[in-house]
Amino acid sequence: MRVLIAEDDFASRSILSRLMRNLGDCDVAMDGQEAVDAVRLALDEGQPYALICLDIMMPNMNGHEALRQIRGCEENQGIALGRGAKILITSALDDSKSILEAFRSQCDGYLVKPYTKDKLYAEIKKAGLTARV
Repeated sequence: MRVLIAEDDFASRSILSRLMRNLGDCDVAMDGQEAVDAVRLALDEGQPYALICLDIMMPNMNGHEALRQIRGCEENQGIALGRGAKILITSALDDSKSILEAFRSQCDGYLVKPYTKDKLYAEIKKAGLTARV
């Protein structure tokens, strides 16, 4: 399984990378724009990400905008809603406005930092990705 972690904070990136190690190939983006670029490249190469962990508060492009653009990239490639990458928001924001906006933009799950391995894996399973979890 291909995984993309979009996170600007080094410590959070490191933690997620370690937790995702046994799930498959894991790439990292430092902001929302890099995440969108990585998704476009992966789609163009015919090797899309199965799972994307996306922070909200990032420079250059925040996670909400990145999520909308990623879903737009999938749509442009003819990928029906629900058939693309499973996108989990991994954010320190736990207000209802941020959570509702994420789900309106078609995220598949929302985890508030700090989270545990068990909570992360439970959210991945809930999103429908059970391989190696």
